[in-house]
Amino acid sequence: MSDENKLQTRLATHTNEELYYRDDGLVSDLMGNVSFTQMMFMHIMGRRPTDGETVILDAVLVTLMEHGLTPSAISTRLTYHSAPEALQSAVAAGLLNVGSQFVGTMENAAKMLTTLLEDPENFDANARVEIQRRRAVKQPLPGFGHHLHKPDDPRTAKLFDIAMAQDGIKGDYIAAMKRFSALVDDELGRHLTINATGAVAAVMLEIGVEPEIMRGFSVISRAAGLVAHIREEQNHPTARHIWDVVEETVPYTGDALNTKS
Repeated sequence: MSDENKLQTRLATHTNEELYYRDDGLVSDLMGNVSFTQMMFMHIMGRRPTDGETVILDAVLVTLMEHGLTPSAISTRLTYHSAPEALQSAVAAGLLNVGSQFVGTMENAAKMLTTLLEDPENFDANARVEIQRRRAVKQPLPGFGHHLHKPDDPRTAKLFDIAMAQDGIKGDYIAAMKRFSALVDDELGRHLTINATGAVAAVMLEIGVEPEIMRGFSVISRAAGLVAHIREEQNHPTARHIWDVVEETVPYTGDALNTKS
């Protein structure tokens, strides 16, 4: 077996005196010297982020942490109500809802954008084909649209502004996302906002995060928000009320309760 095929990890090791994250000593090099955001990027991506990349990643993590009583938060609150002895299970239940419809849609948006940029000369034509294809099968456009924020998601412009203010950010992906947005509007005949996860897709591509790992950052961010929901649930419970609302508004319509003659 060649060295490159041998089972291995480069993520961590330890001695009796020190613990290592990749090649850096936790005690001697990292603790007190790097932020959680910096360390997270270093550990996942295998390189130190620039100051500008850290600013962008911080903005992304803050953006994705919370959006009220969404499916992830409701799942967390109901699970905590059912198993208050297992806080981690409630957080895990909420994180299972970080997917292709909520919170985690930046992955598919990033994949779509990178595919279009593989053929820049035909970007517009290929983008129109993709938009038309999704419309034909009634598939949503990942990274576009929002049921609350209309006509525009306020987080999007802010994320783009923060990213473009950082040294070393070329803006190619941001420009491509804006171009794609213009084509979406033209094809639909109406305006459809780039939502926060669409903006996240573009700015994360700007700092070198691949689409396949991108959703992991939203999982990390949303976990903090879900802990906050558990904390609030401990002090101001809502789960029982949520359960009652479902029972009241989704009635049973089968025949089991009909009186038999």
